[in-house]
Amino acid sequence: MTNRHTIIFLVALPFAIVLGCSQDNLPGQPEVEAASATNEAVVNADANSAVLQITANLMRDYVKELSDDKYEGRGPGSRGDVAARQYLAGELDKLGLKPGGENGSWEQPFELVGVTAEQPAEWTFTRDNRNLTLKQWDEFIVHSGVQSERAEIRDAEIVFVGYGIQAPEYDWDDFKGQDLKGKILMIMNNDPDWDPALFGGETRLWYGRWDYKYLSAARQGAVGVIIIHTQPSAGYPFQVVQTSWTGEQFELPAEDEPRVQAAAWITEDSARELVDMAGINLDELREAADNRDFEPVPLGIRTSIAMDVTLNRVQSGNVLGLIPGSDPELMDEVVIYTAHHDHLGIGTPNDAGDKIYNGAMDNASGVAQVLAIAQALQALPEAPRRTILVALVGAEEQGLLGSKYYAEHPTFRPGKIAANINYDGGNIWGHTHDVTFIGLGKSSIDSIVTGIAAEQGRVVKPDQFSDRGYFYRSDQFSFAKIGVPAMYLDSGTDFVDRAPEWGREQQDHYTDVNYHQPTDEYDDSWNFDGMISDASIGFWAGLAIANADEMPKWQEGDEFEAARIRSLEEIRNEQ
Repeated sequence: MTNRHTIIFLVALPFAIVLGCSQDNLPGQPEVEAASATNEAVVNADANSAVLQITANLMRDYVKELSDDKYEGRGPGSRGDVAARQYLAGELDKLGLKPGGENGSWEQPFELVGVTAEQPAEWTFTRDNRNLTLKQWDEFIVHSGVQSERAEIRDAEIVFVGYGIQAPEYDWDDFKGQDLKGKILMIMNNDPDWDPALFGGETRLWYGRWDYKYLSAARQGAVGVIIIHTQPSAGYPFQVVQTSWTGEQFELPAEDEPRVQAAAWITEDSARELVDMAGINLDELREAADNRDFEPVPLGIRTSIAMDVTLNRVQSGNVLGLIPGSDPELMDEVVIYTAHHDHLGIGTPNDAGDKIYNGAMDNASGVAQVLAIAQALQALPEAPRRTILVALVGAEEQGLLGSKYYAEHPTFRPGKIAANINYDGGNIWGHTHDVTFIGLGKSSIDSIVTGIAAEQGRVVKPDQFSDRGYFYRSDQFSFAKIGVPAMYLDSGTDFVDRAPEWGREQQDHYTDVNYHQPTDEYDDSWNFDGMISDASIGFWAGLAIANADEMPKWQEGDEFEAARIRSLEEIRNEQ
């Protein structure tokens, strides 16, 4: 089945996708520019031969190596991180790429601050003569919001602020100008989702993400944040909070941005008990927060918390490899492929005593796909017109830190970055009739990907778990914020010869059982057929973008269009 599907896809691919073409002549459209039969045959033969470099054995070897226990889960700044980066640089060298890092090296190093907070075993809240004491791990997780040796809140009041969102474009402000300085803000996860015209409906935006909540609270002068966890609103069970927010947490060095002293998650049951102390029903509070006229609700509940904090400055890095472009006029523009190389390192042991968070799916599988694409691109007799940058970025699990650092210190000007193609995870269950394009509907990359997928006999679908906000949870978000059109390819859910719900069941099982757990390990049962197809789309899409006369564009009115316009104007003003 693998070979049959792949061959049909390769021989049928329109030649316009790999020849230089304008954005008006994208695959899947009826008209293409005229080209000689000779050029068409040569280009198709070369590219079709090159894409065959993307094989199951190649990607399996990459996954097995990178997720091996010897890398100790690739925690940022650890010896496993150093070893993984050295391994990846060596592989890029073997593939024939050129170093794309600092001073002719393979790396763009960046500093991280490791923050380890001594979380208290209990946390007590008081109102009038009533006390409620919550237990760490089972009922709350808290970490330091500051890069100092002590994080402390003294006798602060808790204020319920709904979603904690300020969004003028939606005429939404949960704070209503109230003075929240020195308060602890209790915030709902997610964003309003009942109206497709409001915050994207069920599609979670950045407003619904925990990092936005913490930043939003800090802007109000709050000293602490408590996010109410529910699995539907978070997109994952509380065990992910437990494993992700304990132990050493990494951040880029603090500058002058506002910060809270403590940032916490509590379970829904605990939140219900806490709010009940104020004589208020949690469900009624949440219902009130689903309206524009909602105003913050002081709960009259006060609390103190203090944590000793150990700080540890370490180095990590983005591993960068280049395929220089072949067109003298376009080679200073670039298509960037990304996959994050890090995971959670060594952490809390599971019931079996395993404490290494190997990150085989997340994200050795994404790295494997990008390396396989790089090998395929290197197999072309002539490089694409634009330069290709393979960026294997670090510290993604800590808040997209490696890609954020790259976006703030890019090796190519943002206005010269044609597109970002990101892989975070892979299809380990086999062939699908569909492919998920997280970011579909946002840019002109849509027509490229849908045309390629059609040649595979597949349908492109938008984020099939849109309530989880995946566009804002992986490295393409860092590039989008500086205006770069970005795509994130993920597994489909409609599996060949399987029941309709089988694919969703597999992905839900991974999220519920293996995501950010020591059990995210390689298994010989993995089926790489679907990963081959998905990586092939990335190969053809990158090749199309690299060879096109014009760079992709955001759809008019997209949230990232303004940043793109600014970056392009900067380039034009310098010419």
